[in-house]
Amino acid sequence: MDMKTKPAISAVRVNGERLWASLMELAQIGATEKGGVCRLALTELDKQGRDLVIGWAKQAGMTVTVDKIGNAFMRRAGRNNALAPVMTGSHIDTQPTGGKFDGNYGVLAGIEVVRTLNDHGIETEAPIEVAFWTNEEGSRFVPVMMGSGVFAKAFTLEHAYAATDTEGKSVKEELARIGYIGPEEPGDHAIGSYFETHIEQGPVLEDHDKTIGVVTGVLGIKWYDCTVTGMEAHAGPTPMALRKDALQVATVLMQEVVATALRYGPHGRGTVGMVQVHPNSRNVIPGRVKFSIDMRNSTDALVDAMDADIRKFAADLSAKTGLPIQIELVSHYPAAPFHADCVAAVAKAAEALGYSNMPAVSGAGHDAVYMARLAPAGMIFIPCKDGISHNEIEDAKPEHITAGCNVLLHAMLERAMAP
Repeated sequence: MDMKTKPAISAVRVNGERLWASLMELAQIGATEKGGVCRLALTELDKQGRDLVIGWAKQAGMTVTVDKIGNAFMRRAGRNNALAPVMTGSHIDTQPTGGKFDGNYGVLAGIEVVRTLNDHGIETEAPIEVAFWTNEEGSRFVPVMMGSGVFAKAFTLEHAYAATDTEGKSVKEELARIGYIGPEEPGDHAIGSYFETHIEQGPVLEDHDKTIGVVTGVLGIKWYDCTVTGMEAHAGPTPMALRKDALQVATVLMQEVVATALRYGPHGRGTVGMVQVHPNSRNVIPGRVKFSIDMRNSTDALVDAMDADIRKFAADLSAKTGLPIQIELVSHYPAAPFHADCVAAVAKAAEALGYSNMPAVSGAGHDAVYMARLAPAGMIFIPCKDGISHNEIEDAKPEHITAGCNVLLHAMLERAMAP
């Protein structure tokens, strides 16, 4: 790229109204009465959404390939098509009571980047690709982030194919039914770098009145099942000092989960979201309590330190009360730091465009987590109203939607125009 073309490219902006209109049109497929979207993975509605997005890609002159897990790759050619593409993307499946923006924004922002490049006749050195990944939400089939996980070899295609929904329908059967088992082997698709644009799904940007979150990585997660075992007894005749009340001991440990997260700020997270009390009777002292623990932080070292703290506290509490406490690790997702060059490209674009911005971390998983295992990757966050997502009232401002897409455009151009 010579010096004469730089000012012209630096002045290029996306068409925010066109992007918004595309989002609203896609949101009509599976629209709910409360203004949200229910478009579960591999349903007929998902097929309609996929067909619409691929139709838009073809109208923009892109070629489309689909792999065996149903991931779609929409390519705009570059000057040197031997180079690995600069890719962006996300997902278009939703939660049962999902919103218009989660995932969908990342895919359609990519389409808008291509439309904008076409509008201005800009040719990139490397190809540009937009991807949508199969079953990111995991609301119909488990595991979550299925398409990108298979692509990154986190689990096998056979494992994904065998997953079934509540009606016993398998991923492979449903992919075949909607016509989205492609010929390409998952992972046999080069990626030069990867960007994902997303609503924050949290309140931090809104609270700080910032337009762009420069995402440095995704929090590491450990999930546990914890069981405290006491003894059932009658609530009336049993004196307080002689009780083996599993619930009272469990609540002490639950509070320590929160206290541990606060000690390991600013990105420490500690949540107890599920509690089962046995026998769950009004006048019986609880004899057993099983509950979940969700611990998160920005590095694996911090997550491990939180793990050690909560296990020591539980051991001390058990010794003090005489009640057995069992903590079982049931799932672990390592922290996923993003590539310094991609993070810098997002920050540079936000600054050059004049958008207020701040470093951010993602507390939720995204397809970019798996892509970061394969290529330099980064993410762009924009605010969502009240930090609400996975909800039909999920909302974002049109100006923020536009801003995030402009940052995506210029971050991708930095990578795609480089020699």
